Amino acid sequence: VLKRLIIILSPLFLFFITLGESMAAKQEDLIYLELKYGRVVIETRPDLAPNHVMRIKELASEGFYDGIVFHRVIDGFMAQTGDPRGDGTGGSDKPDLEAEFSDANHSRGAVSMARTQNPNSANSQFFICLADASSLDGQYTVWGQVIEGMKFVDQIKKGDGPNGSVTNPDKIIKMQLATNAN
Repeated sequence: VLKRLIIILSPLFLFFITLGESMAAKQEDLIYLELKYGRVVIETRPDLAPNHVMRIKELASEGFYDGIVFHRVIDGFMAQTGDPRGDGTGGSDKPDLEAEFSDANHSRGAVSMARTQNPNSANSQFFICLADASSLDGQYTVWGQVIEGMKFVDQIKKGDGPNGSVTNPDKIIKMQLATNAN
């Protein structure tokens, strides 16, 4: 009887071990973005953009994004942040990254790197798509996807005019790796 029970339960036991391992691995791919409205959970995509994910994680671990404003927010399009100057012209002191364009869709909740006209100029600025922005596919590096808290992203203060510049903008309270969260 015990032998039969072990044979029957072995696949179930292996399933739970595998599930636990995949959840632990997934935790490494999560970033928490704290807004005054609540927590946003971003799942990074190192399979699409390994260098960009590594940069974002590095900057988040250094506290670079804490207190940075959403300087450009266009209703129905995207919310952009990551500029320490707060006007869209700045970046980190690290070198710019080479593009890692993919066929990933800039759907609602996609997180992608901002850049200049030079495709290899992404540094620290990124944007979250508020709606489908498929016209950007293949032209900007998608490095993540919001998997929780998009309702909080939707509450970020919108900018005025066509360029989306925001007066008295909302800030990132804290951006951290899920593995380091308290």
